[in-house]
Amino acid sequence: MALPTDLGTATSNRLHGSSPAGKPSLIVPVGSTEQHGPHLPLDTDTRIAEAVARAAAPRIGAGWLLAPAVSYGASGEHEGFPGTVSIGTEALRLVLTEFGRSACSWATRLVFVNGHGGNVEALAAAVTLLRAEGRDAAWSSCTVRGADAHAGHTETSVLLHISPENVRIEERVPGNRAPLSELMPAMRRGGVAAVSEIGVLGDPTTATEQDGARLFAAMVDGCVRRVSAWSPDARGMLL
Repeated sequence: MALPTDLGTATSNRLHGSSPAGKPSLIVPVGSTEQHGPHLPLDTDTRIAEAVARAAAPRIGAGWLLAPAVSYGASGEHEGFPGTVSIGTEALRLVLTEFGRSACSWATRLVFVNGHGGNVEALAAAVTLLRAEGRDAAWSSCTVRGADAHAGHTETSVLLHISPENVRIEERVPGNRAPLSELMPAMRRGGVAAVSEIGVLGDPTTATEQDGARLFAAMVDGCVRRVSAWSPDARGMLL
């Protein structure tokens, strides 16, 4: 019987004996529903995390199932913009903790693949607790070197590669291109709206599908390498 690859379309009986250990492993995209400027969809972070996880899973090894994404996260910094739905760090921590406790009753290993920086605190707390309870859980982010902060060149390029029909090319405009370290004091007080009226940190007008293909490949390669090595740090983040 062929191994299921997606948890959402699998049946319970198909999960018995689906790996050499007798149990499958689970890869779980974690994203957000938040503004991404005038040109990118609200589910950009979820879309990227799901695409990375889907591409990475078959390369990691047999027995890995792709779970439906956790599509709401800790996005309070974007609440100055319509469409953003944030459940906050504490609620996300509880969701991820209970997700892990339940899934690890039948899955041998669990990794969260994160597409939104605001989720990191919740991920680290949840996975640290899961590991302390004896569950083999970890997390990894969809990061690349030199990425800009939000809805700029990086995310727009990746969306042009994985989901071009959802990019409103004609509505791309440059946002605040100052380094994130300079913007953080104002953002802590007033969120992204305090530093960018359009919600963009970076310059999406320079984005290309070719850059997106390169950036996406780097995200997938990094995820495959980290999950395959399986070396979580003290916070459960894969190195």
